[in-house]
Amino acid sequence: MWARQASQARDLEKVRKFKSRSEGTPVAHHIDAELLHPATPPAEVAPATNILDRILPGWAMGAKPYLLLTRIDKPIGSVLLFWPCAWSITMASTVNHLPITTPLFYMGLFGVGALIMRGAGCTINDMWDAKFDRAVERTKNRPLARGDVTQFGALTFLGVQLTAGLAVLTQLNWYSIVLGASSLGLVILYPYMKRITYYPQVIFGMTFNWGAFLGWSAVVGAVDWTIATPVYVGGVLWGIMYDTIYAHQDKHDDILVGVKSTALAFPTHSRHFISTLSASFVSLLTLTGYLAGLGPAYYSISCVGAAAHLAWQCKTVDFESRPDCWSKFVSNGYLGGLIWLGIAVDYVGEVLLSGLW
Repeated sequence: MWARQASQARDLEKVRKFKSRSEGTPVAHHIDAELLHPATPPAEVAPATNILDRILPGWAMGAKPYLLLTRIDKPIGSVLLFWPCAWSITMASTVNHLPITTPLFYMGLFGVGALIMRGAGCTINDMWDAKFDRAVERTKNRPLARGDVTQFGALTFLGVQLTAGLAVLTQLNWYSIVLGASSLGLVILYPYMKRITYYPQVIFGMTFNWGAFLGWSAVVGAVDWTIATPVYVGGVLWGIMYDTIYAHQDKHDDILVGVKSTALAFPTHSRHFISTLSASFVSLLTLTGYLAGLGPAYYSISCVGAAAHLAWQCKTVDFESRPDCWSKFVSNGYLGGLIWLGIAVDYVGEVLLSGLW
């Protein structure tokens, strides 16, 4: 208990310094109360009504809590999980001059897989965090936190999700099946890491970018580690970056419940932290293009485009605004698509149109 109180005290001191520096005025006498219980509550991220209320027929409303458990109403997580897969699939198809049917088939398959496995990851996360979620303003209405779904019900549902994920995985070669299954440990580990380290975003980044390896092996039958490794490492840094922005939404509540994050590890230097991660990510994208022998379209669209978008995020994100943190976090879905577009244009030029010149 004493260790936890000391940890919370350190968190409070970090945020005190941040508020004092950012406001340019001395810290108020009652800063703890103002920090933990702001006079003006932060705006809600989502409206009270949910899209599922509008599209689900009455007879299917019993499934709503389980659908909400998967965050299907907020598909950005599935999108972010999908993009590293798409980068790798398209890049491998370019390097190996594979027909258009190959990247189209595997991108479709991985799209379904990303939707299923992101949902499974959310179920695992909420099973771990139900007690914490009840104490956090943004998450207190999640199905497990509200009691709409029991732990046993969630476990049963998780079994269905993992079975569906296995059905997708078994469409791949054995090398990829083993490689894909090995990432499940990271999925399970991530929620626990929030309890013991200020850097759970590292595990998050490793988990969400595993597709950089898996996409390549699915297409070719094995991973080209020379090319796929910088894609993966860069993706991990990108994941840490955007999840740090995401974590700033809950930093006040996290102090109370004892959840740790990079947002609390760098309360006064988060902008410098995400800027360094972003610059490193763009550098690794550039190195990947060189190692894979990609053309000008990749550098001008993927690398330059990513650099510009990340510079905008790092410069303009308001870490004290929950809506702005959410907006910047979501914008990374477009960034992932921009990076893929440069790879796809290069694929068209190098593979589909190469025989026409």
